[in-house]
Amino acid sequence: MTVDIQPIEIWNAGQVQTATQFSCNGVWDNFDTSATLYYQLLDSDGVQLSQGNQTIDGVDYQNWSVDPDANTWIIDWSATQLGITII
Repeated sequence: MTVDIQPIEIWNAGQVQTATQFSCNGVWDNFDTSATLYYQLLDSDGVQLSQGNQTIDGVDYQNWSVDPDANTWIIDWSATQLGITII
């Protein structure tokens, strides 16, 4: 899932570039206690400027698993962990 974000500047390939999109996808889930997410920060053309993995577990994992809008919940959670504002 890719969403627009409040623009942030990122040091990439020796220069400052602006990320305007955020992508977050699940890459692993044990369907019990934890999952791993893969995220990307992209420029306005969809070019990757930064990427990484996040682990969700504990109470956060439990809250995600019972939310009726789990897709929105997880991308909001991921963005919050990274200090990114979805617009």
